[in-house]
Amino acid sequence: MTTWLVHYGVVAVFLLLLVDAVFPAASELVMVYGGALASGALAHEVDVLGAHTSGLSAYLAVVVAGVVGYQIGAIAGWWIGLRGGRGLVERHGRWLHLSRERLERAERWFERWDAWAVLIGRVTPVARSFVSIPAGLFESPFWRYCVLTLVGNAVWCAALAGVGWGLGSSWSTFHHDFAYVEFVVVAGIVVLAAYWVWRRRRSSTLSPREDSAR
Repeated sequence: MTTWLVHYGVVAVFLLLLVDAVFPAASELVMVYGGALASGALAHEVDVLGAHTSGLSAYLAVVVAGVVGYQIGAIAGWWIGLRGGRGLVERHGRWLHLSRERLERAERWFERWDAWAVLIGRVTPVARSFVSIPAGLFESPFWRYCVLTLVGNAVWCAALAGVGWGLGSSWSTFHHDFAYVEFVVVAGIVVLAAYWVWRRRRSSTLSPREDSAR
């Protein structure tokens, strides 16, 4: 991914954030690394449609590419949810990591937060990729959805690119440390999954015993 950003610059940022609006594409890493490139502290600069540059203009180019790409992807996701309906999501949601459980969770999210569900979702890591299609499915008003998405989207892109700018030459250290964080997160997920399977098996074993006892 970082190689794509080095070679294709803002075009890569645009495309990856467009995908991230409906399918997790590591927007955190994309925007942070884009900001680091824009700072001029790395060996490479930002490719802005063929021109290699750094500084404030490069930072703004990275942020705008991310915001526009994500916004277009979010609108496409909203349209898919609206036109396809629950049937489409239930049949093909696995390709977008939208399982029945995730869809039900999203429905509760929208019921709880109403209009704010979109804005809160857009600034929540991981969950931000699972807002677009449910928003269309649950018929979130289009223009309100677009405005709230734009606000959360712009804050997200500007803040993470700013973090990358601040990291600058420390990027290699950050990326090395972040890898360990990923390992810890994955290990935690494995432990939780194992615990969940154990609980399910234990409850399924106890139920027949309770029935036979009656």
